This record gives sequence, C-alpha cells and structure tokens, in this order.
Amino acid sequence: MAGNLRRWVRQLDRIASFPTSRSGFAKISMMPWCTFIAFDIIGDLAFGAPFGMLDKGRDECEAQLEPHGPIVLAPGAETLNRRGEVSSTLGLMLSLKPWAKWLPDPFFTNGLKSARNLHGIATVAVSKRRDSTEHATDKGNKQRHDILDMLVNAKDSKGNPMPRDELISEALTQLIAGSDTVSNTACATFYWILHGERAAPGSIVPRLQAELDAAIPANSDIASHAEVKNLPFLRRCVDEAMRLHSTTAIGLPRIVTPASGVQYQGDVFPRGTVLSVPSYTIHRDAEVWGPDVEDFKPDRWLPENLTARQKICFNPFSFGPRACVGQNVAHMELALIIGTAFHRYDFELYQQELESHEGFSKKPDEFWVGIRKRSQIPI
Repeated sequence: MAGNLRRWVRQLDRIASFPTSRSGFAKISMMPWCTFIAFDIIGDLAFGAPFGMLDKGRDECEAQLEPHGPIVLAPGAETLNRRGEVSSTLGLMLSLKPWAKWLPDPFFTNGLKSARNLHGIATVAVSKRRDSTEHATDKGNKQRHDILDMLVNAKDSKGNPMPRDELISEALTQLIAGSDTVSNTACATFYWILHGERAAPGSIVPRLQAELDAAIPANSDIASHAEVKNLPFLRRCVDEAMRLHSTTAIGLPRIVTPASGVQYQGDVFPRGTVLSVPSYTIHRDAEVWGPDVEDFKPDRWLPENLTARQKICFNPFSFGPRACVGQNVAHMELALIIGTAFHRYDFELYQQELESHEGFSKKPDEFWVGIRKRSQIPI
C-alpha cells in the first residue's frame, strides 16, 4: 500500500501547491482522489499491480470487452457504480431480471453494459498478472504473492486448477468488494471529521492531528500501518463515520431457516420469511444511540460510554457467515488514508451537506474541500 499512498500524496501535494484562497488553501474535489487511491490499492492487492488511476489522475482502466478483442479504455469507478445500481434494483425486483436487457430504459441498458465492461476490466487485469507470473518464472525471478496468486495456485478436490472464467469471476469479486466500499467510506470519513470540527471547533481535528503527530515522524511523507493501527482517537473517528455513513444503501436480506421460525420482541417470523434492516436505520436509531444520534461524536466509542446494545447494533460489515471477509484490510486502508492525510495536510470544509447517490452502495456525489500542507511538514 505504501507505493500507492506515496503516489496519492504526490498528487495532493501538487494540487496544494496552487492555493486558491488568501489563507493558502487550494480547492479540491476529494471524492475522485478517494476513488483513485482505493482502486489502485485493490488492484495492487488483488491483481499484483495498480490500475494507474493515481498516476493518470482520472478514472480509467484497460478492458477487453470481447473474447480476443482489442484492449480499450473504460471508466472503472463509473462502470462499477452503474453495475451496482442495476444489480441492486434487479436483486430487489427479480421478476424484471429476465426482461431487463429488452427494457427501453437507459438505466437498464447502461447498467447491463457496465456489468460486461467490469468483466472486461477484470479480464485484462488477470491476463496481465498471469503473463507477469509466467515471465518471472521463465526468468527465475521470485513471484509476487497476492490474492490472485493464491487463486491461480488453488486446486479443487481432484487436483485441477481453477478454470479461467472462474478465476476472472473470483478476481472480479475482490474488485467489487474492495474498491468503492473503501473510497465511499474514506470520503465520508473526511466529511464527518471536518463537519464535526465545524460544529464544535477544536474538538476533533486538533486532537486527531496531535495523536498523529505523536505517532508519525514529521519527515515521513506517509503513515505506516505500525504507526496508526493502534491510535484510539483515529479509530473512533473512523467508527463514528461508518456509523453515520453506512457502506451499503440497502438492507442485506436474510432468510429465516429454522422450522419453528424466529421470535423477536413478541413477533413471530415463520420459516422462509425474508428479513432485512438497513444499517442506516440501525445506526441512526435514537433509542440505541441517544438524542445526539445525528451528531459526529467520536467519544461515544470510548469504552466507558459504549453500551452493550450499541456494540451489537454497530454493523458496518454485516454479521454472520456472509459478513465482509475483508474488514481487516478495510480498517488498514482507512487508517492509512485518513492518518496520512490529516498528518500531512490541513483541510477546510466547503459544503454544508454530503449528498449521496444510492445503489447497492451509498456513494457521495461530490465533496469539495480546501487543502493546505501543514507548516511542520518539510517542503
């Protein structure tokens, strides 16, 4: 992750060097840069190489849309968003699925096209990774060990390797799970930290920066995981942001499987019932979180303040066997991104609210801030 963080910081340094206000802040839209860093990190982790969004400064990936077809450029984040919107809609309206490709509505036609484009992006990434592995083997070089390497070397019960189409599908799952989820949450965390600071000046950002300054050397361009993984106030800020901005926009359905059904607070749900409660609803229930439920208050996560019911109700990664398997990686990324940014820069919030677009995930529409390199950071 360090290489991608350094590329991210170089781009932010470049933008910060052209201030647009008398106070020295440069105006920047942070949502794209949260997207670029998240996509390049998951590209590195899952496919062995970043997608190159940070270097190019734009949402652009190589894709192969037809078998043996030419390599073209496609917008990765936009493709993922459109695919997520149509997939969540068809998932909730299953009767439409067989007819979706014939519906004269660009929402469905563009969404289904994006699903094919996303498969094309994964196809190119997998092909490049396999080519680089074969090249390294031929040269006698040490191979890189990443998620795709484990998938390539996996064998079924008969000792057969994973078929190429299945390999691409598995890699695509990594891309879907680890890209916009992190970028959306990182952007929302920036917003809520700055929003909380604006609501109560001196209560959030100075405390966060003091904690980061004590852990990260002043001459470090980025934070390391060892430096930020156990910082309590940083973790409380991230948890509070995830409470206020749920990763998924819809409730994840669960089917009642016991023959006797399920009883909850006097209500009986028979076997086969589909139950679903959005995280947004749980995380903003005043009966659970108190009258200040809409406020950004990291100290609600202090052990002495957190109730047993609040611990149970906090579910940004869902629960049970279908819970997010990458939550530890997500926490690592968020700590590194937020820790690096607030250690290196000052920010100024330029908007009142964070509007979001809802598909399967909850994606911030835009997020404008001022950015300025902190005075104690070497030029």
